[in-house]
Amino acid sequence: MKYTLRRAMRRTSAFITVGYLWAALSIAGCGYSFAGRSEAFPDDIRTVYIEPFINQTRNVGLEKELTSALRSEFYRRGELRVVDTVDQADGIIAGVVRSFESHVASVNRRDEVLQYETAMIVDASLRRREPNEIIWRSQGTRLTDIYGGSRAAVVTTSSEFKTGTLNASDVRRLTDIQLTETENRAVRGQLVERFARELHQRLMEMF
Repeated sequence: MKYTLRRAMRRTSAFITVGYLWAALSIAGCGYSFAGRSEAFPDDIRTVYIEPFINQTRNVGLEKELTSALRSEFYRRGELRVVDTVDQADGIIAGVVRSFESHVASVNRRDEVLQYETAMIVDASLRRREPNEIIWRSQGTRLTDIYGGSRAAVVTTSSEFKTGTLNASDVRRLTDIQLTETENRAVRGQLVERFARELHQRLMEMF
């Protein structure tokens, strides 16, 4: 009985080992690639340098926030290694913040502002260091978000509000002007983070 059990266990272990080997050979044979980096992405680009973005807006420091967020996103994802100097890089990511503006999105019957919409427009590119050539370019990427212009417009039970930095007591305590300024700063940070995520995804997919 014990002999039969040991033989069955050895047979099962052998089947599992063969299964792992077969799976590995199948993956290698069909050109399988892990999610996050498409087959269109150049194989010779393994390290990237992220240049400080150029800021053409009046929002001081926005370029630093974008550059930092993008570096953090690439560090976190890990498909490419972020380097600190250009001469260490296979590819160079550069960008220009063309616009960052807010305008009235909705008003009440008395023409009091209820909501503002903020829009950010950014150009970005990836170029190979040697030879110096553009591999990928995205022009006019536009991201938008809406925030409250008055306490009456804030829905404290919404999922968007619950994931923000304010709570219901903050809304009651702040004036409309203070609320708008706070919400504006929060939206700026959210757009920067969204841009970093979307740029990374589009770049790795060469889309």
